Amino acid sequence: WEFNGSFYQPSAFLMMGIPGLEALHPWISIPFCALYLTALLGNCVILFIIGKTPSLHEPMYYFLSMLAVTDLGLALCTLPTTLGLLWFNARRIAFDACLTQMYFIHILSFIESSVLLAMAFDRFVAISHPLRHPAILTRSTVLKIGLAIVLRGMVSLLPIPFLLKRLTYCGRTELSHSFCFHPDIMNLACADIKVNVFYGMIVLLSTVGTDFIFIVLSYILIIRTVVSLTTREECLKALNTCVSHICAVLVFFIPMIGLSMIHRFGRDVPPLVNTLVAYTYLTIPPALNPVIYSIKSTHIREALLRALCRKRG
Repeated sequence: WEFNGSFYQPSAFLMMGIPGLEALHPWISIPFCALYLTALLGNCVILFIIGKTPSLHEPMYYFLSMLAVTDLGLALCTLPTTLGLLWFNARRIAFDACLTQMYFIHILSFIESSVLLAMAFDRFVAISHPLRHPAILTRSTVLKIGLAIVLRGMVSLLPIPFLLKRLTYCGRTELSHSFCFHPDIMNLACADIKVNVFYGMIVLLSTVGTDFIFIVLSYILIIRTVVSLTTREECLKALNTCVSHICAVLVFFIPMIGLSMIHRFGRDVPPLVNTLVAYTYLTIPPALNPVIYSIKSTHIREALLRALCRKRG
């Protein structure tokens, strides 16, 4: 413990694995390794294919590249501590290292939410205003949107580590997961955390909450446009371009909302449920997104097949 007058701060936190299944951690690490490997390889392949295929240099695939980079970052943020705990029972994480990991996990989560919103806007413009799509979403516009997304995440979350460092911690140092999460750290404090709770809720609602509302609004407008199409084939073709994005939105937002609700209101929820939702939130989307887009996107699938054929040749 570090002592400074009446101020106490732990030098480190202790991370938790799967509650009640500690003896099975080496076996449990196998599916985690598979998920992390899929996330790393899958997103790298997506980036490689888009970068090497000129026909994919369009707004939809630029945003997909941003999503792949974000998913890579999320996987790399949690991989060392999760596998370190499952393989070597390395539970200790330094206080400042924990705050750093927490900051980047939350930034990347907020960025992913914003990128999904940008992709929804791209689908809306492409379906509702196809002739104006290239003029509205130019390469420079996409770049500005990407920079705005990153800056919004960085600036809105910048106070969080400092709000946690000002708190007094008095005894409990066990986290609920094998990674650092803002509500988890905050609940270990024995000081008044009203400011942390209020600021965390405001940031969450003004970023992820707003993104989700606008994504839903975009799809309401898309459905209204699709319904007005003359033939059933045109309707299905337009909706088919949105299937991958809808899957990515559901895979990301459902566990994220669940985890936020559990940390804030689910005090009676079993620890195992809390842990499973947390791991679903941080490991499933980075692994599934490249698989979803590789299966559903004809252009990416064809570019991937061409790349494999060239290597074999």
